[in-house]
Amino acid sequence: MSAITKKTSKLADGRDLFYFDDANSTLAPERKADLRNLGDRPAVAEMRLDSLTGEWISIAAARNNRAFLPPANQCPLCPTSAGNQSELPDNFDVAVFENKSPSFGPDLLAEDDEAFTVVPNLEIGSKRASVGRCEVVVFSPEHLGSLGQLPVSRVRTVIEAWADRTQHLMSLPGVRQVFPFENRGEEIGVTLHHPHGQIYAYPYVTPRTRKVLDSIKAYGPNLFEDTLAFEQKSDRVLIKGEHFTAYVPFAGRWPIEIHLLPHRHVQNIAQLSEEERDELAAIYSRLLSALDKIYDTPTPYISAWHQAPLVAGGDKVRLQLQITSPRRAADKLKYLAGSESAMGAFIADFPPEVTAEMIRGAIK
Repeated sequence: MSAITKKTSKLADGRDLFYFDDANSTLAPERKADLRNLGDRPAVAEMRLDSLTGEWISIAAARNNRAFLPPANQCPLCPTSAGNQSELPDNFDVAVFENKSPSFGPDLLAEDDEAFTVVPNLEIGSKRASVGRCEVVVFSPEHLGSLGQLPVSRVRTVIEAWADRTQHLMSLPGVRQVFPFENRGEEIGVTLHHPHGQIYAYPYVTPRTRKVLDSIKAYGPNLFEDTLAFEQKSDRVLIKGEHFTAYVPFAGRWPIEIHLLPHRHVQNIAQLSEEERDELAAIYSRLLSALDKIYDTPTPYISAWHQAPLVAGGDKVRLQLQITSPRRAADKLKYLAGSESAMGAFIADFPPEVTAEMIRGAIK
């Protein structure tokens, strides 16, 4: 079993805080308490239904006041110091805590209700409380850097944190899907330089996953298995391990796009074995490192871990990683203009096979 250890704590306003210590951590077993005098947490946000698309929109006004690219001496994700009372009261390897201004939560349903977000006939003007949970995953106590620059052992700790939190968040009443992700780079829209990611626990099945469920119904239960076999035969494969294959997808949308699938059908990170998690840490580290070797400057990206939803048919959805970047040249970005933003119809800038060749060169 993994020697990574977990410690549970609380922030001054009652939010959950978890420390995940590396297998070879030198940190003390005890951690300092959060001694800040914090005000009340913001009220739970409101979801409103777009009756034309059937999609829920969370109106989370409290997020508008969150920190925006503060200097290092005011970073809320660095360990607390004499001059900076941050969200992390003590030193850490990897830390996870409830978001101060969440898009979902902190309220939960009193008991699970599969019909909570079901609106008969898509009634116009429908709204619901944005129940669920939003957590922040801090990859390192160092203010600058990136996950791809950290040792594979630290990436393994992050994966352990994702697995732990996924398993817990899926057990909460009203949660339908758990989504770990990382936004990296100002071009993507990050508001904090400190290397970190987030986890959203949604009270509904996201629009993208609903499309996947529809595709499974249309194709059959072996959609992911057959997709993996198809991609493994292509010249777009980037890394093929014992347990995972990373590739540029046949119908890639973005200038840089990487998908990764496990060879075994698992629905989420928590279902991965120790051996699978070990290999995933090594492959994921190589992929992230390669992104920063394509050009002379770091490449912005979104790293998205798609996990199976907790609904009928969700067991046919396989865990999948998707890394995307809008960077189409050293000094150019792909912007989602009319066709992509208004119609959801993507036009790729160059063939995925060209992208694969470029990324393979960076990996080597």
